[in-house]
Amino acid sequence: MSHKQSLQEPREKRAVAFFDGRNLYRHAKTAFGHHHPNYDPQKLHAAICERRCWQSSAVRFYTGVPKSEHSPRWRRYWGNRLFAMECKGIHVTKRILQYHSEQVTLPDGSTGKIVRAREKRIDVRLALDMVRGAWLNQYDVAVLFSQDQDLMEAVEEIKAISREQYRWIRLVCAFPDGPNAFPRRGVQGCHESFRMEEDFYNQCLDARDYRQ
Repeated sequence: MSHKQSLQEPREKRAVAFFDGRNLYRHAKTAFGHHHPNYDPQKLHAAICERRCWQSSAVRFYTGVPKSEHSPRWRRYWGNRLFAMECKGIHVTKRILQYHSEQVTLPDGSTGKIVRAREKRIDVRLALDMVRGAWLNQYDVAVLFSQDQDLMEAVEEIKAISREQYRWIRLVCAFPDGPNAFPRRGVQGCHESFRMEEDFYNQCLDARDYRQ
């Protein structure tokens, strides 16, 4: 039996969401002007599954969180937000942001130092979980809420698993889209994109303000 013939599309498709929390927030801010991560992961995933007639199986959320000494307000925000997510059944993975200083040239020509935060290993953990989930047959559709092109290798690995296991797997990249969005493309190699326009996105917001 050929590979093409054996990949039978399942009638009921189990869909798992993989959220790159900070990546989605940055692109939603650019596209729609939202100034904090006010989206509801479960609502977004459920809305996409409803449109595509998929079964929402699980939501997995990945993010970096700041150190208290660098940003006590946002540390409280993420503490409240992630706890609420876990209470709703969302699988949360977090990493402490790493900080480094950079020398910059100021408008007056002088130089100064600024401190920047970077996520470390969170995209690696997300990629590993996507690949492991495919290998263990935990989903038929992976909905990736990220535009991080570093995840392209995980996408190709999952395609290889599909071929090796003679099993239908679909990779869908969901991202904010509109006149101000940049870039207007998903992770390369995904089978398809789900472009979240502003009205769709705004119907899936979390009404609670965790910044307090």
